[in-house]
Amino acid sequence: MSVATTAAPGPAVGGHEPAAVPRPARRGVTALGVFSALVYAFVLAPIVVVLLSSFTAADYTSFPPRGLSLRWYLEIPRNPEFVESFKVSVVVALVSGALATVLGTLAALALVRFRFRGRDALNTFFLSPLMIPGVILGIALLQFYARAGITKTPFSLVFGHLVITIPYVVRLVSASLAGLDRTLELAAMNLGATPWQTFRRVTLPLAAPGILAGAAFAGITSFDDVSIALFLASPHSVTLPVRIFTYIEQTFDPLVTAVCSVLILIAAALVVVIERSLGLARVFGSDAAGR
Repeated sequence: MSVATTAAPGPAVGGHEPAAVPRPARRGVTALGVFSALVYAFVLAPIVVVLLSSFTAADYTSFPPRGLSLRWYLEIPRNPEFVESFKVSVVVALVSGALATVLGTLAALALVRFRFRGRDALNTFFLSPLMIPGVILGIALLQFYARAGITKTPFSLVFGHLVITIPYVVRLVSASLAGLDRTLELAAMNLGATPWQTFRRVTLPLAAPGILAGAAFAGITSFDDVSIALFLASPHSVTLPVRIFTYIEQTFDPLVTAVCSVLILIAAALVVVIERSLGLARVFGSDAAGR
């Protein structure tokens, strides 16, 4: 990268000008800005295309849209299967996210705070679902449920989602606990706090960013899952991603783009609510890490 030079202040020595001090050129900053803009455009372009395509007045999906209309948004209530699938996805995401947060936090506490034989192997076992393709996990869980005689219900789908959500909680909470100052807990116990009081009033608040981030990732992963829900969902409890996937296979109209646009708007609203109430930096741990 080319650099610009500027003379350092000070008197001349031996009749010569002082040595030039290299200074980074501004071209590097401009190139970085252009590259960042391209990355943002690459990420946001599909979202913009879906949003604009949902306003088309045509009977088929097209971009740019052929006319502007809210026709396909009005069609959503007339297709109750999408509404029911949305309810199923929300319930499954909330239940699996809550269970994964509790179980993953307890597992992270054991892995970080205690030293025992097989600890590394257990940590690898908890994180192993992240290294296995989702389709393979879905087929494996389907065969396991068939051999165990477990029927396809929303609860069986929740237990299947625990396999892919607990690793996120374990990883994020473990990172949060590893950065805690243990002297704060020792000071609390020296002042008369019981182990439970120390955990509830010292450890838990300090680890809250990691726990909240793990809960957020667990809920989002459960809600967006297709590969496992495609194998474990029953005809009466189809999640919204699976419903969209099967609908696209049979029909190619803008109804799906309208449904996806509603989900995008809900996600944006949730981000605004989290930012106003808790702060995204606190939820995802960057605020604590920055301090």
